[in-house]
Amino acid sequence: MADLLEQYHSARLKIEREKTLLRLTHLREALKFEVGSLTDRKDPPLKEHEMVLTQIQILERELQWLDDALQQAKQGRYGRCIRCGELIDPARLEVLPETTLCFACKTILERQPHIQTIMA
Repeated sequence: MADLLEQYHSARLKIEREKTLLRLTHLREALKFEVGSLTDRKDPPLKEHEMVLTQIQILERELQWLDDALQQAKQGRYGRCIRCGELIDPARLEVLPETTLCFACKTILERQPHIQTIMA
């Protein structure tokens, strides 16, 4: 049963990774097209450009989180908090399959503003 659950989570992470990678590729292509068309204009839409760049950064971060979760799955540690080692609530994993922190540790880290690089 545990093996089936691990397979399910690994498959789900891979699907999420592919979807994220597809969105990231699409945004990068849109940005290339946008940059090419900006040279023809006098007043480039900077806000739109900045929004696309921000979305790309967010997706790159999500991709890294998914890769980290996949690595944990390969090592048989998926679903355990990387901070305290406790099991992550299955409902939390269902909503955020890339999460590597339990809710309690995520809450603690959110209160420490100098630690912002660790995933939900």
